[in-house]
This record gives sequence, C-alpha cells and structure tokens, in this order.
Amino acid sequence: MKSKTRNRNRQNIGYTVGIMAGCACLILLLLPNQERLHVRGPMNSGHENFKCKSCHKSAPGTVRQQIQASLNYWLGRRATPVDFGHRDVTNDICLTCHERPEDRHPVYRFLEPRFSKAREKLHPEFCISCHLEHQGRRVTLKETTYCAACHEETRLKKDPINVSHARLIESDRWETCLGCHDFHGNHIMNTKTIVEDSWEPEKIRAYFEGGCSPYPETLRQKAKKEEDIDV
Repeated sequence: MKSKTRNRNRQNIGYTVGIMAGCACLILLLLPNQERLHVRGPMNSGHENFKCKSCHKSAPGTVRQQIQASLNYWLGRRATPVDFGHRDVTNDICLTCHERPEDRHPVYRFLEPRFSKAREKLHPEFCISCHLEHQGRRVTLKETTYCAACHEETRLKKDPINVSHARLIESDRWETCLGCHDFHGNHIMNTKTIVEDSWEPEKIRAYFEGGCSPYPETLRQKAKKEEDIDV
C-alpha cells in the first residue's frame, strides 16, 4: 500500500513539474522581445531586423469568433475558411514595402490567361513563390532558368545582342537571361549587348543566396524601411 502511495506521489510530482516547466516555456516565448525564439527560420536578406508584426497582422475578430467560424467551415456551414490568430502573409503585405510602379514583372500580370502554364509550374502570381520568408536567402526559388516558363517563343526583329535571343533559346541557354536583365527591372543599368560580357550564373546564384549584388547599386525605387510602414 505504501509503495502504491509512494509511486502515486512521484507521478503527481512529475506531472506538476512538467506542467510548471511547460507554463514557464510558454511564458518565456510570449514575453516581449522574445519572438526570435519561435520563428520558423532566419529572416531573408534585407529583413534581418524586422519584427514578426511587420508581416504577421492579427486576424480579424475575437478568438471565439475565429473558432466559431472555423468550426462552421469544417462542418460545411461556411463557404470560405478564416484566418486564425494571424492573417496569412499575402502579396499585399509584401507590396507594402516593395510596391514598384515600373516593375517589369508585377505579380498581377501573371493572372492573365496567357500565363496559365507558368502559374501551374511556378505560381509567379504569388510573391512567396520566389521569396519565401525564413529561409535566410534573397531568392528562395532554386533555379535561375525560370524565364523559360514564359519566353520560349521570344523573337526580336532587330535583336540588339551579338548572339540572338532565338539562338540562345534554341540552345537552352536560359542561365544567360539574368546575366543581362534583372527580373523586376529595379536596377538602373544599360542592358548588355555582348553575351560574353554578361554576369556569370555563379554570381547570380550567390546573389540569390544573399550575397553581393552583381547589378548596379542605383535603384529605381528603394524598399520602404520598417519604421516607415504602418505596423
């Protein structure tokens, strides 16, 4: 009998210690300035000093309303799901800092019917398809030959480069695209006309990984700083 009581007391002590440790960890995670302890991964290049609330906005409604709406959706009583806790990070959040009127490849353009195949392959209509956060990189899309998704039929009547675009495409030299063009067109520069003078693919990949930019430093429009946006 005493042995059973002793074992029960030990179990109770174990449960109590476990609950207290769990509560302590939860409190630590919820303390101000401790958000870095539970992020999914390192911030991408340029976002190192951002706070979670810069991108993760509170979902509308109270917790009770969010739970109730979610239950109704799961039970088929509601047509659309709702965000719980925080809203999903959408293009609108990215464009708060990165809105560029002269963007050569704005995300909304890829919603056109002619880009249906590109949407199936790359989903370029979403910023996070190329710039998924918490990866510690500048561009998270692994390949640098994605231009092929839209430009396989590119032909120029007066081609300005020494090796025509048509010949480069026929030779599958898609890695040369970013050696002459930056995707969003935000760097002010003269387009190269000699393919051999283009930036090497290795430098482009290093730039994607968070390294120095091979493109000119002068930008058409700089991204807004965190202190300049409404958080």
